[in-house]
Amino acid sequence: MSIGLISQAKRVVGSKFFRNVAVVASGTAGAQVITMAFTPIITRLYGPEAFGVLGTFTAILAVLAPLAALSYPIAIVLPKRDADAIGLAKLSLGIASVMSLLAALILTLFKSPIVDIFNLHTVEPFMLLLPFAMLFSATMAIMSQWVIRKKLFKIKAKVAVLQSLWLNTAKAGIGLFSPLAAVLVVLATVGSALHALLLWAGVRKSADGQLGECSGPVTDGCKALAWRHRDFAYYRTPQIVLNAASQSLPVLMLASFFGPAAAGFYALGRMVLGVPSALIGESLAAVFYPRVNEAIYNGENAFRLLVKATIALAIIGVLPFGLVVVLGPNLFTLAFGSEWSMAGEYAQWLALWSYFGFINRPSVSAIPVLALQGLFLLYEVASVAFRIMALFVGFIVYDSALVGVALFSVIGIVLNFSLIAATCAAAHKRNVSVHDYSLRP
Repeated sequence: MSIGLISQAKRVVGSKFFRNVAVVASGTAGAQVITMAFTPIITRLYGPEAFGVLGTFTAILAVLAPLAALSYPIAIVLPKRDADAIGLAKLSLGIASVMSLLAALILTLFKSPIVDIFNLHTVEPFMLLLPFAMLFSATMAIMSQWVIRKKLFKIKAKVAVLQSLWLNTAKAGIGLFSPLAAVLVVLATVGSALHALLLWAGVRKSADGQLGECSGPVTDGCKALAWRHRDFAYYRTPQIVLNAASQSLPVLMLASFFGPAAAGFYALGRMVLGVPSALIGESLAAVFYPRVNEAIYNGENAFRLLVKATIALAIIGVLPFGLVVVLGPNLFTLAFGSEWSMAGEYAQWLALWSYFGFINRPSVSAIPVLALQGLFLLYEVASVAFRIMALFVGFIVYDSALVGVALFSVIGIVLNFSLIAATCAAAHKRNVSVHDYSLRP
C-alpha cells in the first residue's frame, strides 16, 4: 500500500500540471513574502484609518471592475484558435474603454449625490480615480487571461514578484514622509496598469505567446464573438458584481456604522488571510482553468479532477487558517502592533470563511467550462441576500461589529460548501452523460 502511494505521489509531483502549479505558486509565494515583510512597516506608518479608506476604495472598485469589460476577458482561455482569443481581447479592451468613459461622465455629473446616498464621504476625494482604475483593471485581466491561455506561467510568476516589490517599496518609501490614505489609493490605482504592462512586456519577449504571431483570420467578427460568449456578459458579470458586492459589504458598512478604523481592521484581516488563497488557491486556479477545459474537450473524467484538486486544497489549508482561528489576536498584535489586536479578532472568524473560500477555487474555475454561469448567478443573488441579513443583524440588532463579521463568516461557510457540492454534482452528471453516450451502439 505504501509503495503504491509513493509511486502515485511521484506521478503527481512529476506531472506537468503539478509543475505548472509550482511555477505559479513560486512567483506568488515570492510576492506574498515581500508583501508580508513590508506589512508590519506599512501598518505602523499608515494606521487603521488609512487602511480603512483604502479598503473602502478597493471595495467600490471590486464592484465596478467586472462591469468594465463585462467579464469577456475570462472567455479568452476558451476558443480553440488564438485568432479568436485575440478577437475577444480586442472586444474586451473596446468595451472597457467605453465603460470607463461612461463611469467618468456619471461621476463627474453625480458625484455628490452618490457620495451622500451611500455615505462615501471618506473616499469622496478619490472617486474620480475609479474610471482609470476600471480601465487598468480590465487591461490587467486581458493580459492575465492571455498568459494563462498560452500557459506562460513563468512570466506570471516573475511579474507577481516584480509587482509586489515595487508596490510595497513605494508604500513604505513614500509613507516615511507622507503616510496618507491618498498614497495607498493612488498606488492601488496605478498598480493594475503596471501589472498589465509587465505582463505585456513578458509576452512580447516570449517565443510562444506573442499576440502578433497569431495573425490568422478571426473565425467570427467581434459582434459574433460577443454573441457566442454572451453568457459571460449576461450571467458571469452580474454574478461577479454580486459576489464583489457581498464581499465588499462588510468594509462599506463598517466604515458607515463604526468609522474607517473598523473598516481598516477588517481590511487588514482579509489581506492577511488572502495570502494562502493567493499563494496556493489562485495558483492552482490559474492552471486548473485551462486544464479542466482540456479535460472536457478530450472527454476525460472532469469530476475526478475537480474532487482531487478540492481535497488537496482542503488538506493544505488546515494549518495556515487554523493558526489564525486559534491565535488571531496574538498574531496580529505581535506582527502589526498593539492597535491591530481587534483585526486579529475579526480574522479568527474570517479565517473559517476564508478556508472554505480557499478550497472552492477549483469549483469556481470549472463553472464556465461546465456552462454553469446561470446557476452561479442565482447562487450569488441568494448569497448577497443572506450576507446583507447577517450584517444587519450584527450591526443593527446587536450593535456589534464583531458579531456582524462572525455572522457574515458563518453564512460564507455554508455558501461556499454548497457551491462546491453543486459544481461537483454537475461535473459528475456530465461525466455520466458522456460515458452513457459513448456506450451507445
